[in-house]
Amino acid sequence: MQQKIIILDFGSQTTQLIGRRVRELDTFCEILPYNKFPKDDPTVIGVILSGSPFSVHDPEAFQVDLSQFVGRIPVLGICYGAQYLSNSLGGRVEKADSREYGRAHLESIDLGNQLFKGFEKGSQVWMSHGDTITAIPDNFQVIASTKDVTNAAFYSPAPLGKGQGEVPVWAVQFHPEVYHTLQGTQLLKNFVVDICGSRQEWSAASFIDTTVAELKQQLGNDRVILGLSGGVDSSVAAVLLNKAIGNRLTCIFVDHGMLRKDEFSQVMNDYKVLGLNVIGVDASAKFFADLAGVTDPEKKRKIIGRDFVEVFNAEAKKITDARWLAQGTIYPDRIESLNITGKVIKSHHNVGGLPEEMHLQLCEPLKWLFKDEVRRVGRQLGMPEHLITRHPFPGPGLAVRILGDITPERVRILQEADDIYIRGLREYVCEDGDVLYNKVWQAGAILLATVRSVGVMGDERTYEHPVALRAVTSTDAMTADWAHLPYDFMARVSNEIINKVRGVNRVCYDISSKPPATIEWE
Repeated sequence: MQQKIIILDFGSQTTQLIGRRVRELDTFCEILPYNKFPKDDPTVIGVILSGSPFSVHDPEAFQVDLSQFVGRIPVLGICYGAQYLSNSLGGRVEKADSREYGRAHLESIDLGNQLFKGFEKGSQVWMSHGDTITAIPDNFQVIASTKDVTNAAFYSPAPLGKGQGEVPVWAVQFHPEVYHTLQGTQLLKNFVVDICGSRQEWSAASFIDTTVAELKQQLGNDRVILGLSGGVDSSVAAVLLNKAIGNRLTCIFVDHGMLRKDEFSQVMNDYKVLGLNVIGVDASAKFFADLAGVTDPEKKRKIIGRDFVEVFNAEAKKITDARWLAQGTIYPDRIESLNITGKVIKSHHNVGGLPEEMHLQLCEPLKWLFKDEVRRVGRQLGMPEHLITRHPFPGPGLAVRILGDITPERVRILQEADDIYIRGLREYVCEDGDVLYNKVWQAGAILLATVRSVGVMGDERTYEHPVALRAVTSTDAMTADWAHLPYDFMARVSNEIINKVRGVNRVCYDISSKPPATIEWE
C-alpha cells in the first residue's frame, strides 16, 4: 500500500514547490484543493497546509474542517496554513505593522523538537506574509522565533487537548519549500520521514513497475491511440505504454507547420528507433489557412487546438477498434488548469476532456509526475538522452512565438533564427564540460512580427523584424528566472542570426522572470 502526504492547496504560488520537495524525499504526495481532503484514506500519513493569497480574516478566505485530520495524523501548517491553525484553535492573527517579506534568521530554535533536528542557530528562512500570529493557542508552545516574528514556529503534542486527539501539529510562518530557506529541505525531511514515517519508496523504477501493471489491468487487450508532440512528456508516455501493451498502441504525430526546423522528420526518425508504431500527418496547409489574419494569442491557441482535434480525430477514426486515447498530461498541467482561484493563465492543449464524438476513454500514465520526474522515468526506461533533455515546447509551436498573424514566411524566419540559437546552445561547452543547453530549462526565439526596426547592412538601409531570444532556468516552470548566458555566446548567436536570416536585422534578449512575466510571450 503506497503511503502519501496530502498537501491542501489554499492558492499559494509555491504549493507545487512543496509537492516537489516532498517527492524529492522519495515520498508520494498529492496536491488537492483545500476542501477536498480524502476522508478515511488509510494511505495518508501526513497533511501539509499551504500558503494563500488571502488573509484568514478575508470574507472569501478558504476554510477547511480541521477536525478531519488535526489530532488524527501529523499536520504541518505553512504561512497561511500556520495562521489558519492558530486562528481556528484559539490563537490570534492580526495585521502586521509592515509586510514581513524576505530573508530572516531563526535566532531562537528549540533544537530538541523533531521538526528542527539538524538545524543551526541563526538558520536563514524566507518570510512572505501581511498578517502575523500575535498569540498562539493555549495548548501550543513556541519552538522558533526571529528578530521580528516571535511566533515563527509553534507546536502542540495534543492540539485538541488531552484525550481528544493527541497526534502533534506543527506550524511555521516562513516558507520551507523555497530556495531562500536554507534548511527548508531538512525541515520537510524531518516532518515527512521522521514524524510521518515515510518509507521513502517512491522512485522512477517503482513508478514504472506499478504503472505498467496498472496499464495492463486498465487496458486489457484494447487498442490505444496516443497523440505525440515530439516533447519529452508524450514520448515518455508512449514508451511506457509500449512497454505495457506493445503493438496495441498506435501513435499519431500531427505536423501543424509550426514545429522547429526539420523537427517533423527528426522526431519521426527518433520514434522509429524506439520501435513505436507512429503515423505522421502533414496538416500544415489547413493550420496556416485557419490562422490567417489571427493575432490574438488565445484565439491562436483555440484554433490550433480545434484543428488538431479535427485532424487527429480524422486519423483516429481509421483505427476502428481503438477504445482509449492516451495523453502525456503531467501533474502541473492538471494543477494549473484546475487552479482553485478560478483564473486561467493560458489554455492547456492536453487538459479538459475529449471531444464527445471520439467516444474514447482517457488514459494519462504520467498524470502524477512533475517534469523532472518524467525525465527520470525516461532515463529508467532507457530512452536516448537527447529526447530526455529536450526543452519544453508549447503545443501550438511557433504560433505563440510570433507576435502578430501567422504566415509561412514568418514561420520560416523564426525557424531559421531559432535553429541557430538552439544549435548554438547545444554546441557551446561550459567550463565544467557540460553544454549550455543543459544549463537552461527552456529556450527559444520570438519573432516580433508586428514591429520593424531600422538597420544598416553594407551601405543599404534595412527595415526588418527584431528577434527576441528567451532562456530561463527553472525546476518546474511554475517560477523561472532568466538565464545569465555568456556574453561571447550571445554575441556569436546574434551575429549569426542577423547575417544569415533574411528578414531579421536586430536581436534582443529577454531578461524577465516568471512571475511577473510568463516563459512564453503569448
